[in-house]
Amino acid sequence: MYRRSLLLFLVAAGTLQATGAEAAAVRYALDAGRSSVTFETDFGPDRITGSMPVTLADLAIDFDRLANSHISVTLDATRSQASFPFAAQALMGPKVLDVRAFPTIAFKSTSVRRKGDDALIDGALTIRGVTKPVTLLATIFRQTGTEPGDLSRLTIRLVGAVQRSAFGATGWPDLVGDEVRIEIFARIDRDA
Repeated sequence: MYRRSLLLFLVAAGTLQATGAEAAAVRYALDAGRSSVTFETDFGPDRITGSMPVTLADLAIDFDRLANSHISVTLDATRSQASFPFAAQALMGPKVLDVRAFPTIAFKSTSVRRKGDDALIDGALTIRGVTKPVTLLATIFRQTGTEPGDLSRLTIRLVGAVQRSAFGATGWPDLVGDEVRIEIFARIDRDA
């Protein structure tokens, strides 16, 4: 990917601004068909992996003032998939996600800040009707086939972890780990 070139372009673009006027955040649309939200947790000596589809996304990035950026995402927990059938049923059942009562999972950013070549996105994550703070590490890439400096099509990789028990998802603690590791690949296109 073109991470280093993108970062150099962003630094240069911020440095070369001729006026004191601040650029507004640029809105992006999620390409849901080319994006993924995956997770994994320990299952004894093994691990369980899975995914959930994104149903709604609101994204805006201000490359000059990253703090002006924001993101909110809603996942469809009722369409969760896991690496084996029992895990998928257990995941959606009342002891873990309880999708009948809580069909969605939502994230809304509260701040975005630079961390070296990456960004930290602080936000509020709601699972099972319980909202807790979470921080995700984000890395932005230009998509393959785009020209240097072209920010119209980007890929964002976000990683983080949560303790499922903090959200009341406490089923099978003797078999399934408490930490759930999250990885998101979001392909986004600048709104027309």
